[in-house]
Amino acid sequence: MARRRKSGEGTVRLRKDGRWEGRIVVGYDDKGLPKTKSVLAKTKTECVERLEALKEEIGATEITRCTADMPFGEWMDFWYQTYCKPALKPYTQTTYEQRIYNQIIPKIGDIPLNQITTGTLEKFYAHLKSDGRLVRREQFGAGLANSVIRSIHAHCRAALEKAKKENLIRQNPAAHCALPPKKSVEIEVLTPAEMQRLLIQAKYEADGFYEMFLLDLSTGLRRGELLGLLWEDINFETGELKVTKQVKFVEGKLQIKPPKTKAAERTIILPPQLIAVLKEYKTRVRSKWLFPSPYKHEDVPRDPCSCRKKLATILERAECKHVPFHALRHTFATQALRYGMDAKTLASTIGHESVETTLNVYSHTTDEGMRTAANRIDRAMGAISGVTGENNGTQGAVEQTPDTRPQKPPREKFEPRRGKYRRQGTGSIHQVSKNVWEGRYSPNVNGTRIIRNVYASSIEECEQKLAELIATMNAEIAEMKQTINA
Repeated sequence: MARRRKSGEGTVRLRKDGRWEGRIVVGYDDKGLPKTKSVLAKTKTECVERLEALKEEIGATEITRCTADMPFGEWMDFWYQTYCKPALKPYTQTTYEQRIYNQIIPKIGDIPLNQITTGTLEKFYAHLKSDGRLVRREQFGAGLANSVIRSIHAHCRAALEKAKKENLIRQNPAAHCALPPKKSVEIEVLTPAEMQRLLIQAKYEADGFYEMFLLDLSTGLRRGELLGLLWEDINFETGELKVTKQVKFVEGKLQIKPPKTKAAERTIILPPQLIAVLKEYKTRVRSKWLFPSPYKHEDVPRDPCSCRKKLATILERAECKHVPFHALRHTFATQALRYGMDAKTLASTIGHESVETTLNVYSHTTDEGMRTAANRIDRAMGAISGVTGENNGTQGAVEQTPDTRPQKPPREKFEPRRGKYRRQGTGSIHQVSKNVWEGRYSPNVNGTRIIRNVYASSIEECEQKLAELIATMNAEIAEMKQTINA
């Protein structure tokens, strides 16, 4: 067993890139949070030597050690900066930091580490459930979702478990906390009829959305993977599609990143009809990206947010239920299982690390699947027992069961339609989630655009709130103009 380094000696760890990293606390800032410095080396011995040199440079005797009675917020920051952050991706770091520095430390960060109890944490979680949301309270309510609270608990539990291993506390108070129930979110998918209407409307819209949605419904790619595709990733001769990157927003910038997991780097075989569609689509695209941005001058992929909003618009015009972009991936997986794809192949196609993950996410079965299984069992038992009911009086004959395999749905007669353009000065309304509508009014006043939003649970309520907002803003603008003219 490796020797545990004493407090004040710093930490030495092997990074995923093969290098060794040494880190030590060098003091505390004005807020009482620890400040750290680190060194990198190719070998552990060299790393330890560099760490010792760093300690001599800053004066090892001045390094403040962690103690049992230090504020919990200081320990959370030290735990995150020292043990967590170096191994996290930038996007994940942002999520951790929002929860640690905006929720945990401001609420319970002043409590001494050794005085944190199970009751302290449970009261904290109850507060988050009732009044913990910091932004978009009008849109989503004052309390945080159960999933977010459980994630915050996971951070607290991991930090306290590390404190226990470092002998700062005797027991982990987060180990037996009562948590909000883990609600299983029902996976929403499009029906075959809705898929048809979506593609018909998308083809009418142009701008490459027909090809985008068709490709997603045929492969189950994540949105970032879909937008990160280059033409060189497709082999039109063999039908192979290589997924090697994804597009993500990191710190407000569009960046190209590796896929979500190692299993997400995969090769998918595209059907011949889809290959033909993409070949024709390529003749109309002057970019190295399959789905380039139509607005920016430089050759960059599309904005993921704009694709989400466009999908919502097309779904509304196609008379489909409102679903998030990720529902296209769920729709593909559900249809693949429905038509007989085995779980192992599906897991490899959609980029899951294990079959267990696929089975946990898509454990539900379709009615067709249950009927098919029931009929197969019935035929098998009938052949074994010879019991078939009435069959022309012939004992032992197996009743012929009709073919229950999924049939290709008949093509709907659907005429695509254009969106209804609202009269100028009446604002705009669109559905942002299943039960939330957003109204927006953005008049241009003296060359400056002023934007305000309202939210409601129905389109009728949203129309009423928007009308009241417009009346209020118009009165303010009129008063503003009178003041300027006076």
